[in-house]
Amino acid sequence: MFKKWLTIELSVVFLAFGSTVLTSCQEKLTEKKEEPVAVDAKKTPDTPKKALSKNFKGYWYAGDAEITSYALQQARYGELREGKAVKIFVTEPFLKDKQVKADGKNPDNIPILKLNATKNYLTGIYPYSIMTSSFYPVHDNQHALKVAFSSQEWCGQVYAQLNNREEFQISSHSYFETEADEDIRLEKTDLEDEIWNKIRIDPYSLPTGKFKIIPSLEFIRLTHKDLKAYDANAKLSSKEGITSYEIKYPDLNRTLTINFTETFPFSIESWTDAFTSGYGANEKILTSTATKIKRLKTPYWNQNKNKHLSLRDSLGL
Repeated sequence: MFKKWLTIELSVVFLAFGSTVLTSCQEKLTEKKEEPVAVDAKKTPDTPKKALSKNFKGYWYAGDAEITSYALQQARYGELREGKAVKIFVTEPFLKDKQVKADGKNPDNIPILKLNATKNYLTGIYPYSIMTSSFYPVHDNQHALKVAFSSQEWCGQVYAQLNNREEFQISSHSYFETEADEDIRLEKTDLEDEIWNKIRIDPYSLPTGKFKIIPSLEFIRLTHKDLKAYDANAKLSSKEGITSYEIKYPDLNRTLTINFTETFPFSIESWTDAFTSGYGANEKILTSTATKIKRLKTPYWNQNKNKHLSLRDSLGL
């Protein structure tokens, strides 16, 4: 039986963020209709810290990271592209003010569960390399402290960073003139990019029913949607030991489903993402999929010698 959890938070519509650059080199970008406008921030108190279970501490503080590889089919330009995805989860001490990994112990450090998520696939002759990093408090008492996104392909590179302070502060950079360099201040609300971390900590406290949520920075970039909070409807379901968290975005004609084990450590086994891909006559709804290849628990930062290359083979990479 699932716990039904209703959150009451400020749900605020984000102002227009403009077009993105993850498009064909020859695609003509439209001019922005609105300029980002800063809004007054209202600092909200953090919710109480959730206690960490013995299982959680034993799994996530064992001195290594969890690395999972996935076989990827990614919708791009109206076609499905084969590739690989990797999710690396690891705990770290995080500096509250600088919002980076702490070099040493400090009572003010915030313990976080970090996710580095990568995707690599080809679009014809040229490759895409995408990475999103999300930094989420293990005590599950506030939004992600930071989200960073970057994409590289032969046309150029784009990157953006969201910092959680008294409001969300977003810095975005692009090689296109109409996007250029932007600094935006936005009020806080739920983030799709933090959902993956929340699943690993306490999936049965995920928001369900109708609420507002900001789609992932990757989705916003690749589909050229405005960066703002969209209406969503989410539900949890379970079958044969696998729990599914489904988020539907009516205004985006999109459905994201994340499948994970129903008991701790709530390992992410696969996901699907159905949305409109392509342009003009080539536009159609396609479903991106990712299915687990292999999972390792290992201190990868110490495994950087040639003799460790075989570990990539074991991950199917």
